[in-house]
Amino acid sequence: MNAYQVAVTDYGFPDLKQEKAILEPLGFHFVTGQCKTAAEVAALCQDADAVLTQWAPVTAEAIEAFRKCQIIVRYGIGVDNVDLEAAKRKNIPVVNVPDYAVHEVADHTLSLMLGIVRKIPQIVQRVRSGVWEIAPCRPIIGLQDKIIGVAGFGNIAKAVVRRAQAFGLTAIGYDPFVSESVFAGLGVEKVDWQTLLTRSDIISVHMPLTKETRHIFNEEAFRGMKQTSFLVNTSRGGTIDTAALISALQSDEIAGAALDVLEHEPIPPDSPLLQMEQCIVTSHCAWYSENALLRLQEYAALEIKRLFSGETPQHIMNGVGK
Repeated sequence: MNAYQVAVTDYGFPDLKQEKAILEPLGFHFVTGQCKTAAEVAALCQDADAVLTQWAPVTAEAIEAFRKCQIIVRYGIGVDNVDLEAAKRKNIPVVNVPDYAVHEVADHTLSLMLGIVRKIPQIVQRVRSGVWEIAPCRPIIGLQDKIIGVAGFGNIAKAVVRRAQAFGLTAIGYDPFVSESVFAGLGVEKVDWQTLLTRSDIISVHMPLTKETRHIFNEEAFRGMKQTSFLVNTSRGGTIDTAALISALQSDEIAGAALDVLEHEPIPPDSPLLQMEQCIVTSHCAWYSENALLRLQEYAALEIKRLFSGETPQHIMNGVGK
């Protein structure tokens, strides 16, 4: 059996038992690192037949140094730490794992939505400080008959819509790459960007980070939203212009925001977002459950196994080998 090398650029898992159980029987041996720079990625991966990466910068510079690589797999959904075009030039498919934590992210999205709309953190803090009010933090809106707008309509957005509909919310959605019939299949009205902004009482963001979506929520977008509306983001922090969001919250252009992802992570301790009652921030943890953790490692390794077993990986992001 041929001996292959898989390089793991970085990881936050307790161990790599899942990956090894799948790939070692195929003849793979592992080299691992906790790479922070493109140069470190290049040095670790130059002789690898396959690359697994979590957060490390797999840049064009790094990819140029790869001599044998046949596949790059990102632990997760977004692939913005991998230069897709550079990999394509070297005929290397870049693969993600979009289906490992759909329910976890959807659950977290709804948790953030309920927390910010019902003002749960503020009320908890008041109770802890000895303030007991049966109608606190007024006004609090009811969810029934309100409109949730989803920006992006992938698997997670669909799971969010199903949950939101159970709370009596009407759903509308924006995604230029999804047909109207797919929206209609879940009882969601497909709308254009401006309509999403103007009609939604809650906007839930489920977009990849691309040139087109970076800072799509900017000053102009916030001006187009209802003053009573809330923004929830569990996708990519860069879709929101942080300075514009801070300004919109400070000037009451929107009612609140709940964020699991930030443009710059971790969030600076002096960020105004952490001082605002109308903003909830969690630590990019929407994906996490113990089950999701194991699925992520397993599904990533299975994509490598597919390629080296003569099959086509399921989730190729840069068009190579499709």
